[in-house]
Amino acid sequence: MTECTFQAATSLFVGIDIAKDKLDLARSDSNALLTVDNSVDGFHRIVALLRTTGVKLIVVEATGGFEQALMDALLEADLPVARVNPGHVRHFARGLGILAKTDKLDAHVLVKFAQLASPRLAAKLSANQAELKALVICRRQLTHVGTEQANRRKSTTSKSAVKAIDAVVKAVEKQIEELDRQIRKLIDSDDDFNSTDKLLQSVPGVGSVLSSTLLAELDELGTTDRRCIGALVGVAPFNHDSGTLKGKRTIRGGRASVRTVLYMAALAAMRFNPLIRVFAERLKKTGKLNKVVIVACMRKLLALLNAMIRDNLSWNELKLVKALVS
Repeated sequence: MTECTFQAATSLFVGIDIAKDKLDLARSDSNALLTVDNSVDGFHRIVALLRTTGVKLIVVEATGGFEQALMDALLEADLPVARVNPGHVRHFARGLGILAKTDKLDAHVLVKFAQLASPRLAAKLSANQAELKALVICRRQLTHVGTEQANRRKSTTSKSAVKAIDAVVKAVEKQIEELDRQIRKLIDSDDDFNSTDKLLQSVPGVGSVLSSTLLAELDELGTTDRRCIGALVGVAPFNHDSGTLKGKRTIRGGRASVRTVLYMAALAAMRFNPLIRVFAERLKKTGKLNKVVIVACMRKLLALLNAMIRDNLSWNELKLVKALVS
């Protein structure tokens, strides 16, 4: 463990590089580095150090879950912390001309990122939301495992291998069913979750999987405008223009886990939701490519859901729907 002495700062920015066994902390007021164990004791040391410094922002990278315990400790201490995409930080470092990569450099790059990029602050999750998020993530991971095994079965001729794969698929399906029961029980037991879930599932094309995913992983729903919510999910188109060149607009970034589920819901809505179906048909008549139509429907559906949660309206209470059936 490396001990360092720091001076107080009025606008302090902190970057913490996270490894499996250790944490490297850099600050905007010093070139020194503090290294502690990635453990509860290490978290307590960091919290004690930063709690009285008037820190403006702490930035950590998403590292496959190794950062979550530290995030929880910082949020519990009411410290301002943001979790950022490692790819974004790497591009940022290259833009600054920093091509080398070490733990010390990474921590100081995170400080610069905190100062210049203004990443969005993380919010402290309630116990129920943290539990729901864990259940939804676990369900998604098991679904991927089941899909992988089902694909392997199609290319396997060995009877023994097929038998083993079938056993795995059956076990995974059983666990997914159990997770679905736990997710349903948790949503039903929480008044806020239950109320929002009923609003979401009142929409034709929206089922329990999309609803639980939005509850767990898009808590900004209903608190911002349609453009911001589209960008958060990654269905907002970005321009590719330069001079006289007018390139095709494309989507990028956002929360892939939410976008994947929204994609499947949009496909269903294009068939069974009258508003989305009419919207899709109008786009197709103008010659839009099928992929463009689907993404537009995803964006439209998300905007409708955002408005419903913002105004606490069910599907049948929306003015657009009333106008459609009148």
